[in-house]
Amino acid sequence: MIKLDPAKPIQRLLPASARDTILAWQLTIAWAGEGLCEPRRLNWWRTDLVDDNGGGDLFRRLLPKTHLWAGLEAVRQAAIQQDQQIRSGMAQPDGVQTLFFWGFDIDEQLSDRLREHKYSSTPPDHCLDLPLALDQPFCPTALETALQIPGRTVQVKVVPDGRELLGEVPQSPELRARNLAAALLPLSPHYPMPFYRQEV
Repeated sequence: MIKLDPAKPIQRLLPASARDTILAWQLTIAWAGEGLCEPRRLNWWRTDLVDDNGGGDLFRRLLPKTHLWAGLEAVRQAAIQQDQQIRSGMAQPDGVQTLFFWGFDIDEQLSDRLREHKYSSTPPDHCLDLPLALDQPFCPTALETALQIPGRTVQVKVVPDGRELLGEVPQSPELRARNLAAALLPLSPHYPMPFYRQEV
């Protein structure tokens, strides 16, 4: 018999729409962060896993039905690892929430949702409301426009480990994801890791 720890709340399942919104931003930023592609994009992680002239060609030959998802899944993992490396230098690495770190329970839900999409045989741009077309040439200006929130600026404080978002943490996961993405502006030579502080 499993005993529940009353001090540890049970994480509820996020609505599919919320998971899809988070994934859309994660995959877009992961794709935009690649640096070994030609021409290179933001160069936040040294990967070339999506484009047809790079890792995307390998995935196409190995996984003809799921190659688009496989490439995006791989570059998302590279972004997660970079994010984790930066967080590991913080005093409380699990006490923050970033675009690529939502805590174990939600991260598992996101991975499950991504797997669900991957095996649906439906292209990513038909499943997710991607802010950019990931099969088109990268345009920094287009990314900056996509990251902006009309009529609103996300307030941040630059700290040694990243950009801390100020103000109350929104209850809506979609709004949190949107704010975390917007806090990537201005774009910088290195992944700036916007984050919310949260109680552990």
